[in-house]
Amino acid sequence: MATNLDQLSAADIAAGVHAGKFSATDVAVAALDAIKAREPKVQAFLEIAESLALDAAGKTDARRSHGEELGPLAGVPIAVKDNMHLIGTHTTCASHMLEGYKSVFTATCVQRLLNAGATPIGKTNMDEFAFGSSTETSYFHPTANPWDTARVPGGSSGGSAAAVAAGEVPLALGSDTGGSIRQPASFCGVVGLKPTYGAVSRYGVVAFGSSLDQVGPFGRSVADVALAMNALTSPGRDPYDSTSQDCPVDFLEHLEDPIVGKKVGIVPELLEVEGLTPECRLAIDGARAALEKQGAEIVEVDLPNISSAVAAYYVIGPCEAFSNLARFDGVRYGYQEKGCATLAEQTSKSRAHGFGAEAKRRQMLGAYLLSSGVYDKYYYPAQQVRTLITRDYKHAYEKCDVILLPASPRTAFKFGEISDPTQMYASDMFTISNNIVGNGGISVPVGLGKDSNLPVSVQLQGPAFKDRVLLQFARAVECGCGRPGTVAPDFSGKGGDLS
Repeated sequence: MATNLDQLSAADIAAGVHAGKFSATDVAVAALDAIKAREPKVQAFLEIAESLALDAAGKTDARRSHGEELGPLAGVPIAVKDNMHLIGTHTTCASHMLEGYKSVFTATCVQRLLNAGATPIGKTNMDEFAFGSSTETSYFHPTANPWDTARVPGGSSGGSAAAVAAGEVPLALGSDTGGSIRQPASFCGVVGLKPTYGAVSRYGVVAFGSSLDQVGPFGRSVADVALAMNALTSPGRDPYDSTSQDCPVDFLEHLEDPIVGKKVGIVPELLEVEGLTPECRLAIDGARAALEKQGAEIVEVDLPNISSAVAAYYVIGPCEAFSNLARFDGVRYGYQEKGCATLAEQTSKSRAHGFGAEAKRRQMLGAYLLSSGVYDKYYYPAQQVRTLITRDYKHAYEKCDVILLPASPRTAFKFGEISDPTQMYASDMFTISNNIVGNGGISVPVGLGKDSNLPVSVQLQGPAFKDRVLLQFARAVECGCGRPGTVAPDFSGKGGDLS
């Protein structure tokens, strides 16, 4: 009897390739078959790298046949968000500005997964330049949520989350600037980890907010995410990224350790905020009960300045985006307006026609906030708020090991349902503070919402460089609230059989 690829975890696939149960090429062909069958409805990918995948899988099989040691991700299909460079593919950031741009090198985070034996399957859709929370701002096409294709998968890493939820790949990479891993993970019912700032190299990742961006993995289980983290961090600090730090831990080593006597923080006022739906509130209650049953102690903690996090973020983020995207000027690379009489006209029209509405909105806001007379009024106070929020978290972690809070205020919304940008920004109200301070955070699915029948998740946040502890608690939630994230029923078993 054939086994479908979506029934296997990343660890199962790697173990099967190591043991010779199936070849890496068999797995790659199954993944490509699953994508062919499922992709028309989900549209998670911007580019399928078939030749790249088969070539990488063939090399893995050759190493095994020669008796060479295989990596921990041998033969595991992976998808990569399209703001990460990979030689042999395009890197467009889902923007007309970079349409057709070919990667000339490979990002460190991607290369480390490849070095661990992973098979690159393709580049996933995203909000343009990571500006969004629904993947609706992609220049090319929207991505659908596999649990309900009339709804968004979240964003900005919506394509990566959807690809994992649809069973097209077991692992995918995303980036998180204000919640762009954790929120789509919540909407799509998969596990999504935003590691501590500096834990994973950002070299080769197109920058949005340089003090906020972090790369992290999606998977359908906490164990698979931990396996990916080992590959991303075990080689040590990346000399090409000045923010990169050593993370000399095995993320799988203590994953199953008991949490008896450990303390979980709850912020009561965050559970009463306007916009938090009852089913997302109930998810917190369920996770809390599951952790208490396993011996954890629940304590109340205070984050008095967290209400200012969204405001501070939408000052800092656009300012950094304005600086980072200034390089796209229609001169050196990217979209170039034709028929211009002057360089100034070419630059102006290239940027006007190359960027979408949200990308232009954020850059214009950043330009204003950094202008003379405005900087002192907004940017400097936002950085002061950042300091206060960082201090609040430090004090909170003196009382607890992790903090439990919602991943999103609601389940996935319908396409076009939210048109007001400020309402869209509120989708990240529970995740943004984590990026401001640089700590780790993880979204863990806990089942389907009582009212919506859509995936609902909880979020755990932990101190800087305590991501292994964060994964340990995430595993406890996973065990206590039922099974790990599953493939969306409408996509399960469609293509992707392994003989």
